[in-house]
Amino acid sequence: MLPFEGKLKADNRWVQMAKIIPWERIENDYAKLFPNNIGQVAKPARMALGALIIKEKLKLSDEETVQQITENPYLQYFIGFKEYEQEQPFDPSLMVHFRKRFGLESISAINELIMNIEKEDNGDDDEPKNKGTLLIDATCAPADIRYPTDLSLLNEAREKAEKIIDTLYSPLKGKIKKPRTYRQKARQRYLAVSKQRKVKKTAMRKAIGQQLRYLTRNLKHIEKLKKISSTENLSNRQRRELKVIKTLYEQQSKMHKEKSHRVEERIVSISQPHVRPIVRGKVKTPTEFGAKVSISLVDGYAAIEKLGWNNYHEGDTLIPAIERYYDQRGYYPLVVGADAIYRNRENLQYCKAKGIRLSGPRLGRPPKIVTAEDKKQARLDSRKRNEVEGAFGVTKRRYGLSLIMAKLQETSETVIALQFLVMNLERRLRLLFVLFSKSALSRFRTLLSRVCGGLLPAAA
Repeated sequence: MLPFEGKLKADNRWVQMAKIIPWERIENDYAKLFPNNIGQVAKPARMALGALIIKEKLKLSDEETVQQITENPYLQYFIGFKEYEQEQPFDPSLMVHFRKRFGLESISAINELIMNIEKEDNGDDDEPKNKGTLLIDATCAPADIRYPTDLSLLNEAREKAEKIIDTLYSPLKGKIKKPRTYRQKARQRYLAVSKQRKVKKTAMRKAIGQQLRYLTRNLKHIEKLKKISSTENLSNRQRRELKVIKTLYEQQSKMHKEKSHRVEERIVSISQPHVRPIVRGKVKTPTEFGAKVSISLVDGYAAIEKLGWNNYHEGDTLIPAIERYYDQRGYYPLVVGADAIYRNRENLQYCKAKGIRLSGPRLGRPPKIVTAEDKKQARLDSRKRNEVEGAFGVTKRRYGLSLIMAKLQETSETVIALQFLVMNLERRLRLLFVLFSKSALSRFRTLLSRVCGGLLPAAA
């Protein structure tokens, strides 16, 4: 029986999706975050997670998500309401706290619960030891940042340092002379180069050197002002930015001195210092700026195997993914579909020992004679691997993986995990609809066959 006095349609997508999610299990795990019952009462897990799912599924802002929930009774049912409420269920600013509480590990655990339901439905202990196909691949989830250049980063750092100087000098106004920052001249020199379509290397190097010297002067002024002025005037954001600016200055100074463009833990955004450049080698975008995500795909369901902000070797995720497959199902996959980067000696030896066929050609010199069967198998493996590429495409086009709008590292990871969770929920919802349609069609044909005296053929 439905709440809302039974006035909601039972076949609505939000009503059906609410039945898929194990809310009670999630609520029990969520309650462990608040063991002492101290402070303001937290919102229920169903409300918090439901709101995050609605946001990612409909690709809304935090404010619009709350507005849609306020106006839509089906969305209110999805987040656990028993009757329609005309007031906002919570303030939009709480969405940030929801993303922090449901981190990457929590969302991955919920995703695993959804996938395990499918496993329980299709369990069969009589099948061979190795069964199933595991697909694995990696992509980049770009962050919402401006395309970084050394010159623009230094200019931004200089401008933020100038605002910090203004804040520290404010209580000392009239007591000491304000430090000179030459901000107008620095801005003019930056624009003189940045507005050019094509800039020579010598001109760019000269402009970077100029901005570095302006920033050096500003950082020295900040250190002097901190000794005689109260740092309490600085906001938390300014304090964080000052730490990032100092690190950025050290990196840029090192690269300028060594005439290179590489440095470890390179900062490409002052507002999002966790973002790193990820070199993917694509024709359109050889370098992307965001998180690198490795996923595994089994029966159309995606699971995050590794998420990192620094570039890592994808081949290292193969063995952990296979072991996790075994832990969940009790058997190893029969086939693992992966591209060439996963086919190193360690992975090949591991797969051979476990009786797993790793797709792709063998290492070393290619054979002189390639049989027709090998060619056919290579085509089949390539077609099968398209499934994981398609999963990336769907998640980027429909659920926002192509541009992560969250700003913090932890909330960005939650958003990425949520997008794969929503995709899995959509798939499970489609499968339930197909099963329901087949069952209804079978019952209809049986009834019609009885009415027609057995003149119709039986359902296939």
